[in-house]
Amino acid sequence: MTTLILIRHGETHWNVIGRYQGQADPPLNAKGQEQARQVAQTLNEKAKIDVLFTSPLKRATQTAEKIAETLDIPLHEDLRLMEIHQGDWQTKLRTEIEAAYPDLFRKWETEPWEVTPPGGENLTQVKTRVYAAVDEIIGRFPDQGVGLVIHRIPIALIKMRYQGLDPDIVRSIHLPNTYWETIIVNEN
Repeated sequence: MTTLILIRHGETHWNVIGRYQGQADPPLNAKGQEQARQVAQTLNEKAKIDVLFTSPLKRATQTAEKIAETLDIPLHEDLRLMEIHQGDWQTKLRTEIEAAYPDLFRKWETEPWEVTPPGGENLTQVKTRVYAAVDEIIGRFPDQGVGLVIHRIPIALIKMRYQGLDPDIVRSIHLPNTYWETIIVNEN
């Protein structure tokens, strides 16, 4: 069996002000850099990670680099682990999105599986690419501790898959910056 260690990236300024990041690429802020250092130390003491994978977005790679350095483990990037592409919503404040797309945004909050942000991707598309990445990574590193430094939606989708959570949690699940959790995956 493989152990997945799901790790959310550290804080960015956009997290603080409520600006939708999606696949836009802001870096960690000072607090996020400190969170990355702290989570790296905690994982070094409490988790067995043999290899680390990250989304290529700066907030994830900056977090992952600190973890890989502290744990002295290999680090790999995988495009499929990126956050949902939020199209026209990326770089906008939540309030701006609500004002410009009131009906669609309300539906995004209540029926997220039925919505595709304009110019972006839907949750089914994200699920397909994230699950393909996880399946391939598990196949390459069976019976090892595999860290994934990723984003809120991919973490929620992975939890949904392996913990049998209701798919509607994907928008409401609370996963603070540098949240981490271990999931045991039984390969069949």
